Amino acid sequence: MKKKISVLLVVAMLAMMLASAALADNQMTIAWWGNQTRNERTQAALDLYSEQNAGVTFDPQMNAWSDYWAALATASAGGSLPDVIQMDYQYLSQYVDNNLLVDLTPYMENGTLDMSKVNEGIVGSGSKDGGVYAVCLGVNAPALLYNKTLLDANGITIKDNMTMDEFFAVSKEVYEKTGYKTNIGYGTDNVFNYVLRGLGHSLFTDGQLSATLEDAEYFFGLYEKGIKEGWHVSSAIFAEVTVGSVEQDPMIYGSDPANMSWCAFFWSNQLTAMQNAAPEGVEIGITTWPSADPAASNYLKPSQFFSVSAQGSQQEEAVKVVNFFLNSVECNNILLAERGIPAASDVAEAVAPKLDANNQKVISFINDVVSPNSSAVPAADPTASAEVYALVDEIIESLCYGTISASDAAAYFMDEATAIMNR
Repeated sequence: MKKKISVLLVVAMLAMMLASAALADNQMTIAWWGNQTRNERTQAALDLYSEQNAGVTFDPQMNAWSDYWAALATASAGGSLPDVIQMDYQYLSQYVDNNLLVDLTPYMENGTLDMSKVNEGIVGSGSKDGGVYAVCLGVNAPALLYNKTLLDANGITIKDNMTMDEFFAVSKEVYEKTGYKTNIGYGTDNVFNYVLRGLGHSLFTDGQLSATLEDAEYFFGLYEKGIKEGWHVSSAIFAEVTVGSVEQDPMIYGSDPANMSWCAFFWSNQLTAMQNAAPEGVEIGITTWPSADPAASNYLKPSQFFSVSAQGSQQEEAVKVVNFFLNSVECNNILLAERGIPAASDVAEAVAPKLDANNQKVISFINDVVSPNSSAVPAADPTASAEVYALVDEIIESLCYGTISASDAAAYFMDEATAIMNR
């Protein structure tokens, strides 16, 4: 009898050990791009999920924007994409077309993923070819962040919905009074298309390049004008920093005004991170990107998505993590709209009173400045757009060094971009 009891105890203990091992092995990989504020808040939210879901742990993989997509490309080539992937509107089509993302529709139908509190248009922004491949984490808009303290001290007022001519005039005034220069979105992919929307045109249409030579010459002429008149920064200031990094943006990072910018072309959800990174005593303001026709250019956009990797082995658990970020008020009380205003309406309502002054400022910007004076969000960029944007950055770098004219830059762009899209 004692032998039987001993055997049963051993079996029970082995079962418990195996169960514990299985739980311990339930580690999820999750990847995102961002800044220190996002890293800290996301990690805290993941810690909460682990507390509430015994045995689930995370291997977080965070990168700056400029390194993120290269890291994902390497991982996808090796069949090892993270289980949960922070996805951008610009790259969604590319990842869906390459069968790298899970269609979340079955999980919505069985209740694992609850999208009932998300606006249908926002749900649609993560959809393609009849499937849902990405869940919106927040809503934001293009935003010109600026050193309000500097401008206030010099009697310079920034108005919302500036035209391009008004932006030029302000940039020259700031330079003349303070020595600070301007950075017209170096490394910010969407600026080209935003500018063209103000002209009634688009960089891409139906998956094809639709910009004309005249469009390109106008866009590249913005940088040429700034360099010739002395108020645009040189490309040299980006040589030793991570382009796109909030903490290293020339609006707050630099040794003297000649190597700094009074403004930064970012997104509304990045105001908090920029304010946190700014020197003590500096207030960051927020307004719209300039455009020949601001109402035609402005739009509301899903700030980022979460997608589930088709290469992962824990797809159902990954969907549960995505649902947690979307629908958990506890989770969003930690995140505090850092990725944008929460997409689930009930979560946004619950979190709003807890948001700090910066996020209250963002909500006002979204609701009072952009929404009444905007147009439909642009269609998702085609698969080859990443190469086109890399080409744009290369050309802008040459323009800001003063080694190429706007007309030559436009001709080069049209030839190279056309070749990229025709591959």
